[in-house]
Amino acid sequence: MDISEVAKASGLPASTLRFYEEKGLIRSNGRNGLRRSFSANVIERLALISLGRSAGFSLDEIAEMFTSDGPDINRVLLSAKADELDRTIEELTAMRDGLRHAAVCKAPSHFECPKFLRLLRIAGKNRFRQPNKLKENKPKRGMQKI
Repeated sequence: MDISEVAKASGLPASTLRFYEEKGLIRSNGRNGLRRSFSANVIERLALISLGRSAGFSLDEIAEMFTSDGPDINRVLLSAKADELDRTIEELTAMRDGLRHAAVCKAPSHFECPKFLRLLRIAGKNRFRQPNKLKENKPKRGMQKI
């Protein structure tokens, strides 16, 4: 498949495909004139990249999942990412509920409303987030593979 076919099939612009190739996430298998060509399984690999990005993995974390033998996905890392998503969902749920309450709150000022003040604390906490704990606690390659 040439790069335009991959772009059309994946929904990604050619510039993203070239960037992914530069990062080592995908590999072209040659050129057809001036256009890069890829094997058909690149679509599957791009879907895995998309899934990883949607789950919040960085491109560097995703790149480490690919080996010459195929994907090498660490189950401990997946579990840690799921835990991180649970925390994010809880925070976003609290924020959503706080916004809904603030929209109908009868307090003379939002700063007199305990739920709105809680929402401010959540927003302040998110502004000063700690570095990604997954990188710090990342298990060594080869442990707990899928």
